[in-house]
Amino acid sequence: MRRGYKIRIYPNDEQAAALSNQFGAARWIYNFCLEWRSSAWKDNKQSISKNKLITKIAELKKSPETEWLKTADSQALQQSVINLDRGFQNFFSRRGKYPRFKSSRSRQSITYPQRVKINRVDELIYLPKIGWVKALLHRPFEEGDVIKQVIVSRTETGKYFASLSLDNPKEAPVKADDLCESEVLGVDLGITDVIATSGGNKVPNPRFLKRAAKNLRRKQQSLSRKSKGSANRAKARLAVAKAHERLANVRRDFQHKLSRQIVDENQAVVCETLKVKNMMKNRRLAKSISDASWFSFVLKLEYKLEWAGKRLVKLDQWFPGSKTCSNCQIIVNKMPLDMRHWDCPSCGASHDRDINAALNHKVKGIEFLKAEGLFVSAC
Repeated sequence: MRRGYKIRIYPNDEQAAALSNQFGAARWIYNFCLEWRSSAWKDNKQSISKNKLITKIAELKKSPETEWLKTADSQALQQSVINLDRGFQNFFSRRGKYPRFKSSRSRQSITYPQRVKINRVDELIYLPKIGWVKALLHRPFEEGDVIKQVIVSRTETGKYFASLSLDNPKEAPVKADDLCESEVLGVDLGITDVIATSGGNKVPNPRFLKRAAKNLRRKQQSLSRKSKGSANRAKARLAVAKAHERLANVRRDFQHKLSRQIVDENQAVVCETLKVKNMMKNRRLAKSISDASWFSFVLKLEYKLEWAGKRLVKLDQWFPGSKTCSNCQIIVNKMPLDMRHWDCPSCGASHDRDINAALNHKVKGIEFLKAEGLFVSAC
């Protein structure tokens, strides 16, 4: 199994300066190779390979103008080229946009593919060209974990983090073939309630963005009034960055706790597949949809269920869960978004729109699990 851990690190002034040099070198190589590759294709229809870009790094180190690249870790510079090549692959496969130049004002990062060590006793992490850096190891690693890759980053607020990718030789948990129907949970994602479950429970949407809007508006207005290049503008910009960081942290904390609770209490989770990109075109709901962050929540559910040896079923986006009566399975023709409760015209059953959708998701998910050859008992 491969797991990821994100830990906070605390470099001293000398180490922070060395990391800043590493960030700058990796960013410069990335931008140089992006410019070279783009210009070569635009001018001569010539494609520059990844290996040729990596070979170019050695030539740049010998040049008097770019001799300062020698102070950076060589493998980290090569990894920067590899990341650029992956970006082009995603673009040509239509999985992402065309690679863009990196700015020194945004989040900075550098990737170490190897030679990183962890001292758990003294809570230190060794980074090439940097040395031993103080770290907050807030969770224990499992026995046999091997560090495969480490991404060191600095946020816009000046905090340093190390994201560790750990590989463990032990087998992943075996998923059970015999499931209990009461432990299969249907989930309906929403805006007013972030989730509604087939058990009849609803979790209200905390609306983090709406709660922080007044504070963000005040600090952004203060930033807009500052003169460009002034020290006060830098302070105001830092205040805005801290406000956005806190907003992202509280939303992430809420999603982690909710997803962990769902994973611990169920054997399988059934949810809908939402095309968030298309839904964001609704200008009246775009901000609320973005604040709900459904994709991020489902992603957390997915990997936590995988780690626990449990299952996630994603239904087709066109499955009419809200318009289907969970009692008689009749499908009504139309159901506008403002209709939160409705009565079935066939059997007369009264439904809460979200709970009814969650019940239908559960039924459809159990059918999908049985079609895979699994046994779902009524317990």
